[in-house]
Amino acid sequence: MTSPLFTIVTPVYDTPLDVLAETVDSVRAQRFREWEWILVDDRSPDPAIVPALERHSAADDRIRVIRRDANGGIVAASNDAVAAATGTFIALLDHDDLLTPDALAVMAAAIAQNPDDVDYLYSDEDKVLPDGAFGHAFLKPDWSPERFRHQMYTSHLSVLRTSLVREVGGFRAGFDGSQDWDLVLRVTERARRIHHVPRVLYHWRMIAGSTSMDAGAKPYALEAGARAVAGQFERLGIDATIQHRPDLGVYEVTRAPDLTTSTSIIIPTRGTAGRAWGSLRTYVVDAVRSVRERTAHVDLEFVVVYDDPSTPQHVLDELSALPGVDLVLVPFDKPFNFSEKCNVGALHARGDVLIFLNDDVEAASDEVIGQLIAPLSEPDVGITGAKLLFENGRIQHAGVEYGSLNSAKGSIRHSMYRALPSAAKGPDLHMNRETSALTGACIAMRADVFHDAGGFTEQLPINFNDIDLCLKVRRNGLRLVWLCRTVLWHFESISRSTTVHKYEVELMVKRWGPYASRREKFFTRNRLA
Repeated sequence: MTSPLFTIVTPVYDTPLDVLAETVDSVRAQRFREWEWILVDDRSPDPAIVPALERHSAADDRIRVIRRDANGGIVAASNDAVAAATGTFIALLDHDDLLTPDALAVMAAAIAQNPDDVDYLYSDEDKVLPDGAFGHAFLKPDWSPERFRHQMYTSHLSVLRTSLVREVGGFRAGFDGSQDWDLVLRVTERARRIHHVPRVLYHWRMIAGSTSMDAGAKPYALEAGARAVAGQFERLGIDATIQHRPDLGVYEVTRAPDLTTSTSIIIPTRGTAGRAWGSLRTYVVDAVRSVRERTAHVDLEFVVVYDDPSTPQHVLDELSALPGVDLVLVPFDKPFNFSEKCNVGALHARGDVLIFLNDDVEAASDEVIGQLIAPLSEPDVGITGAKLLFENGRIQHAGVEYGSLNSAKGSIRHSMYRALPSAAKGPDLHMNRETSALTGACIAMRADVFHDAGGFTEQLPINFNDIDLCLKVRRNGLRLVWLCRTVLWHFESISRSTTVHKYEVELMVKRWGPYASRREKFFTRNRLA
């Protein structure tokens, strides 16, 4: 007998019989027929459960029932099913949830696109409301490993290659309640290809006392989640702490900063003065002062590329007089070109890490440099960027959208959170995560990554040069990570003109294709979840 493509794995414990029947109906209604289903009864106290399971098995020979002699919990029951699986892939289904009729067919089609190397797939999901209606759709981002350390967002429907599940040891004892998160963390560390199916294929039933209605309903699961993420950091050799934030519904990750990495901060300027919070300031001087005061980094230089001769001499004198600042002043006497000024600064920098800053910023969070560069210790992280706030405390930058969300016309813009209060709700604002692009007002990257990408494109002197650099780095297979708790003020006007020139759009489209037809990959397509 040919092995099926899917083995559906479902631990069962005292499921209400009518709810169980609905789950069974949703599986038997699958348009894709090449599946088996292993239901493991974990010694349910209700004597009606096993006979009900046996009746369902008798009605469809693709359904197999395993009876445990003793209650072992969800991990033990799930592992029994994994051990008995004959399918190429395992699909995880809870005993009281529902699959959409096309769930396995859509997953099979996705597998067929890359049958030899796709190892993990997940779909969007919604919830079965108490009145039986479907709602609260969670339209997920594409694979975002940094986000995944803050939120088990892939969840339902998860499909994993069976051989890889067994290779990593299956579900692990001691992680009940977050056993799937722990498993997926270990699987994705080795997975060759991870695929997000951007369609709702799973209905998660809302039941009183379950995490579908209250994330804090099972405190042991929250603690297990923190240990699962800590385990990944330990396996990867990353020094970090993990704490659950019940007020935000996500986990908070703090990396231990390396304060010795040779780092160069490159700031283009013309020495502009202006008002912030009612006081006159010379922007570049206060930017350098605030960053130096907000970090204990011991190997840090500031490379200031200034317009010559238009930058006032007193600005250069003030910069040179700042205490504890290793300063390199680089004159620039050509017409304005932000990209070229950054590239010139990089050529004068000695650091193994380069940080590009606008001159109109001020550090707001502690150890801003150490936290900004900490993720760069992971070799597949290409660029990091900070959370930027307008003078009024509203969000200026929380990642860049490149493409369309839902049915909206595609664009290149700061995220949908722009101009909202910094404490606004929405999971994207409260966790580190991958993003399509980052603003050049504050980005950090290893020098070799910058040079491998060819630096900033000088044919884009004003707009899109930072987006273009980010896309080049992503093309080289590296991740871009936005950091929610690394914060700077950015004194750019909230009403600043966003005029984009035709030639800039034409160059971006020529290089990267029409962004209006792209799907934005890394933001949730709603603000629920």
